[in-house]
Amino acid sequence: MRRALLAITGLAASTTVMVVLKGSPGATGVAQDLPAERPPVVPAPAGPAPTGGDASAAPAPTGSTASPRPGRTATRAPSSRPSATTRAPSAPRTSSKPPPAPTTRTVTGPVVENEYGNVQVQITLSGNRIVNVVALELPEETAQSDQRSEQVDGRYSGSSGLVVQQQSADVDTVSGATATSNSYKQSLQAAIDRAN
Repeated sequence: MRRALLAITGLAASTTVMVVLKGSPGATGVAQDLPAERPPVVPAPAGPAPTGGDASAAPAPTGSTASPRPGRTATRAPSSRPSATTRAPSAPRTSSKPPPAPTTRTVTGPVVENEYGNVQVQITLSGNRIVNVVALELPEETAQSDQRSEQVDGRYSGSSGLVVQQQSADVDTVSGATATSNSYKQSLQAAIDRAN
């Protein structure tokens, strides 16, 4: 009879606690957070407490296992932040081929006449750069005009002449050979204009 009375009292107390928890504000969130796999709480046997001996030696209630708190061992949701091992996408690989070599071409200027004869100039370009200049025609009628032509040709023509150094027809006039110099520069400027 005593055991039955204790069982009824325990049942009434647990029912009261459940009603209070369900009715109190904010308690529903707590009740819903409990894991579904947690075993039900079994009340301790209603019999007398064991005598003579350690209270710590009392056997644990059967069927109840300690369950960790839900928030402590639950795995965390994956973070939206990139992890340390995430690497940024690498830049696309570029070809190791060298850029194509600029095309080499020759452009010939017109024949320009002067009082000593004809002058005609041809330029060689690599891309847009003048790399060589050749006088195709220079006055040679007299020894004096031939000498002037050699001075102009030596000064302006070739891969290391003034025209290649200046990259234009804007070069100084050769002293004593003004007519040949001017005709040379006119044919040269026309060739540069044609090249562009």
